Amino acid sequence: MKTAIIMGTRPEIIKLSPVIDKISKKNCSVIFTGQHYDYQMGLQFIDKLGLKKPDYSMSLSSSIPSMQIGEIILKLSKILQKIKPDTIIVQGDTNSVLASTICSLKLGIPVCHVESGLRSNDWRMPEEHNRIATDHMSELLFAPTNNSKQNLLSEKVHGKIFVTGNTVIDSISKYSKISSKKSKLTIDETDFILLTLHRAENVDNKKILTSLMNTIIESKEKIIFPIHPRTLKQLNKFHLIKKLLNSQNIQIINSTGYFEMLELMKKSSFILTDSGGIQEEATAPQIRKKTFVIRKTTDRPEAVDYGFSELIGTSSHKLKSALKSGHDSKVPRKKSPFGDGKATEKILKEIYNRF
Repeated sequence: MKTAIIMGTRPEIIKLSPVIDKISKKNCSVIFTGQHYDYQMGLQFIDKLGLKKPDYSMSLSSSIPSMQIGEIILKLSKILQKIKPDTIIVQGDTNSVLASTICSLKLGIPVCHVESGLRSNDWRMPEEHNRIATDHMSELLFAPTNNSKQNLLSEKVHGKIFVTGNTVIDSISKYSKISSKKSKLTIDETDFILLTLHRAENVDNKKILTSLMNTIIESKEKIIFPIHPRTLKQLNKFHLIKKLLNSQNIQIINSTGYFEMLELMKKSSFILTDSGGIQEEATAPQIRKKTFVIRKTTDRPEAVDYGFSELIGTSSHKLKSALKSGHDSKVPRKKSPFGDGKATEKILKEIYNRF
């Protein structure tokens, strides 16, 4: 069996790393689309995690989604026609995933979709468009939970569905053991809150971003804020960065590597985020931190249902309440709803059986 693993962003690299690690290297090509063109957000993670260097790496000329998708399709088509894989493996809901799936389908190459079936039912989210389209074009669909499986069944997708857990738990099981040694970030703070923000509906909206930043500054709570390049750009655009830098309670750091982020999650009191991946990661037994989700909807309802996360929206009132109550929040002693760290084995077993 010849496979091609295609990825283009930080979350894809992290979540596909256990698959890359365990799949046969001889007959597997790794392709990096360059969607996260910034080294800090993309190739850094391949280097730091000790993964196989991509056999093919693209350089994209545009960040406009429609142009990016078109460019990936054009460039990937040439690569896939050259290597002729029996199947491709994609993960998640990025522009790279959608482009790779369209390209493969039109070349007659079956698609295996890792982390299928997630739904936010929020059409404002570009990820929702991407994941729905990808699920309906895939042959093998690896749903992380029974809830995800039910989403797929209700939509009558034509591919075969398997509930496997999420590979992000596999990654944490492996890398959390070495993160303290590998991390290059010195964390002197104690009793701090970890904050991450990057989603368009939050950082591209001046009113929302201004309200969120004013609220965390006024809270006087000790906050560490690893700043995503997109968020930094918008903070500068809306003239908010100086106010943050002058605050006494917020420590802004550059976007971090995976080991550094694991250490920040482990050592934090609780987490404020709009990240889907962090909602999953915080449920892992090695992390187990309460997460307050700064979004109106979530595509990880399992974390909310199990009591690991709380959806607070973007209002100043709800954020103030979370900042006050977060330190006293209890994390349930339940298993993660996203699996037992053996998703990769289940996924590869079904791929080998099929191809």
